Amino acid sequence: MKIIVQPQKGDSYKLLFYDGRNVRGAGYVDLQDTPRGPRPTKYRVKWGTKKEYRHTPSKDLVANMREAEILLVKRDHRFELFLSDFQMKSGMVDACRMCLLEEKFTQLDANNTILFGKNEKICMDCGRRELRREVAHLGRLGRDGIKHLESLLIQFRNLDRVLATLNPEKMTMGAALFDKLEAHPVMTTAPLNELPLPRQFVDACGVKQLMPAQQLAVEAGLLYGKDLLVVAATASGKTFIGEMAGLKNYLEGRGRTLFLVPLVALANQKYERFTERYAKFAKSGLLTGVSRLNLPETRKVGDRNPQAPIIVGTYEGVDNMIRRGEKMKNIATVVIDEVQMLEDPDRGHRLDGMIARLKYLCPQAQYLYLSATIGSPKILAKKLNCKLVQYAERPVGLERYLLFVERKQKIPTIKQMTTEEYKRTSSKGYRGQTIIFTNARARCHTIADALGMRAAAYHAGLSTQERRDVETRFLQGKLMAVVTTAALGAGVDFPASQVIFDALAMGRDWLSVQEFNQMAGRAGRPDFHDLGRVVILAEPGGSYSRENPFTEEEVAIRLLKGEMEEVAPEHDFEQSSEEYVANAVACGGEEAGLNRINSMMVGSMEPVLPDLVANRLVEKHGTKLVIMPLARVMAEHFIGMERLLEIVRLTKTMEDPVEIIAELESGGLEKEVKPNPGKVKEPKPGKQQKRQHGRRHR
Repeated sequence: MKIIVQPQKGDSYKLLFYDGRNVRGAGYVDLQDTPRGPRPTKYRVKWGTKKEYRHTPSKDLVANMREAEILLVKRDHRFELFLSDFQMKSGMVDACRMCLLEEKFTQLDANNTILFGKNEKICMDCGRRELRREVAHLGRLGRDGIKHLESLLIQFRNLDRVLATLNPEKMTMGAALFDKLEAHPVMTTAPLNELPLPRQFVDACGVKQLMPAQQLAVEAGLLYGKDLLVVAATASGKTFIGEMAGLKNYLEGRGRTLFLVPLVALANQKYERFTERYAKFAKSGLLTGVSRLNLPETRKVGDRNPQAPIIVGTYEGVDNMIRRGEKMKNIATVVIDEVQMLEDPDRGHRLDGMIARLKYLCPQAQYLYLSATIGSPKILAKKLNCKLVQYAERPVGLERYLLFVERKQKIPTIKQMTTEEYKRTSSKGYRGQTIIFTNARARCHTIADALGMRAAAYHAGLSTQERRDVETRFLQGKLMAVVTTAALGAGVDFPASQVIFDALAMGRDWLSVQEFNQMAGRAGRPDFHDLGRVVILAEPGGSYSRENPFTEEEVAIRLLKGEMEEVAPEHDFEQSSEEYVANAVACGGEEAGLNRINSMMVGSMEPVLPDLVANRLVEKHGTKLVIMPLARVMAEHFIGMERLLEIVRLTKTMEDPVEIIAELESGGLEKEVKPNPGKVKEPKPGKQQKRQHGRRHR
């Protein structure tokens, strides 16, 4: 038996009788000064589960003590003098004060001690309970958020430090650090002039030494026509991999290069890069959508020559040519940048179909697929029939932070962090700059206005001239922050040292793990920075749509811990009908060619031919499909069969085109196409829920 002694106020002492596993009893005793020294008096004790203390002769206490090991939770001269008078010895023990208050005993050691308050020590279990009690005041922190705080408690062993993550004013960045991805030592690479590349290209490209991902691509057969899927971190030099293959193939007479990207802003950026470097011997052409508005910022940008040696275009810009039945002639290299867009719920089917159509039209070309983040890349490489080149290490270390912040505190926190980052200067001489991701264009301007003159909003709603002005000022270091939606997440090249997530949604849908990693990877550039920093500001209980489960702090932890899923898109009926008709146009309706294109698609398609025939959009004549004019409209205008039929129906009842558009946008199609509640999967980061058809075509 052990007797744990805890001094109380005045002359009183609390006693716990501990058998090594459980507390068997508890009591109180007072010490009274006598001529012979301190002596016990007013001894009260209870045993087992009894609730009432009973007065007991003090001689019983002395008898119990003689048979037990006496342990004091802190030094007390009077009690030790009493023990000495009765020839009894005592020892010291570190015990959890909170357990003692509940008449429990937990001995503290290096493995279960938590600091709390002013140098007070409590046990891990009491630390967890106290943490949950404090978090309950917020009222909205989910289970995953609490688990994350508990993991911080185990890591830091300091309850106040963990609770500070819920209060930005008291928080230190060290307490908010989630993890750190270390920079990898740079591997030995070859000088460019030692590779079998044309001298014109070597002299013009501005590169002297390969980066590691580029070295691995060369070793995998890049310069000998091999098809590759290159998966490497942001700023690892993936674009230059496409340049090496494309310019080599062109200068050696094999044919032209297609360089395809998801965004107009990104296409403009690549076009300017290639024009600046290679215009003397290989002019570039730009193929993107053309605005019908005759404004200065929407007029012709760049040379839109589809026969140029280097064609830079958006997916849809080039695909539109194919859907109109044009042949892609003399193409030797096809570079698909941001190939993870295959998983995009809105545009993935179109990228999938376009790749298959290009493979059919340009079977001899070398295909290069580039991505910073992709799940199960070995499986995707097999589906694309190419070799995988993967370089997971980052050239610059990356710290990732998680802060639980109420929405009203987000902008002040962002302002503090961006200002502090801008004051830092790297060893390369560049100031720290920040990209801030949020979920809506209006929120971009709200945050940018709050940050002041050195911040700017950047999104697709700005004119080309406005976006270029922001890009230029950021590259010149004149802006400390850019606030954006998804526009920068897909790869526009900004040398930011810090990325802050004001929201973990784009629109109303939570980010996938892939999208999050793509955006977070923009922090830290090897030629500019020594370290990258990613900061998530998660609102406890925050949500952007009743349709999507989870709260923002739960999503934050799932994104930070999540693994990307295999790229295995499933194209629904509307998407399948659009791609089927586009494939039929590309092969001229020949059955063998159509089957070949369909088989080269990564995603799975639904059977749509019977419906297309039934609605007289195509006619089957033996082994050939005859494509009706309305079906060609489907292909050229990127719409599916159900939306086309809805438009036809509305044109028979409405004359004003504006009214037709209003009806389509108000959900006329959604009345016919309703999701089956029994088949809807719970959305989760990494695999977004398919959206309704009416929203898909906005």
